[in-house]
Amino acid sequence: MADSTRARKIADQIKVIVASTIERKLKDPRLGFVTVTDVRVTGDLQHATIFYTVYGDDQDLVGTSHALESAKGFIRSEVGKGLTIRLTPSLEFIADAVPEAAARLDGLLAQAAADDARVAGLAKNAQHAGESDPYKKADDADEE
Repeated sequence: MADSTRARKIADQIKVIVASTIERKLKDPRLGFVTVTDVRVTGDLQHATIFYTVYGDDQDLVGTSHALESAKGFIRSEVGKGLTIRLTPSLEFIADAVPEAAARLDGLLAQAAADDARVAGLAKNAQHAGESDPYKKADDADEE
């Protein structure tokens, strides 16, 4: 088992190697505008999970996914050439869900802001349902 610092350094190296390989050496027409967002390596350095995003629509995402899967062996050989470790990790490409989650959160925040504005508008002209001070107070006569 490698320590976590070494695994993180190797993950960073893999990220750079994969990104440059995709940009410079892959000529697949299905490949869209890809950004490698993160790489995670297992503790034994045998498997690397590569997260990526694609600029475009769902069709671009599907095409890029197929292109990366077909070029997985080539990319793995480039990673093996670039790393200074005994065994080259196997690669797995996963489309990153962060952009969709961020868009969903932005929508929820916009909805919450609109709801807050609506409630503030209702509260602006609202009046108390009962007395202005609903708490009971002891009369001065009762205390003496």
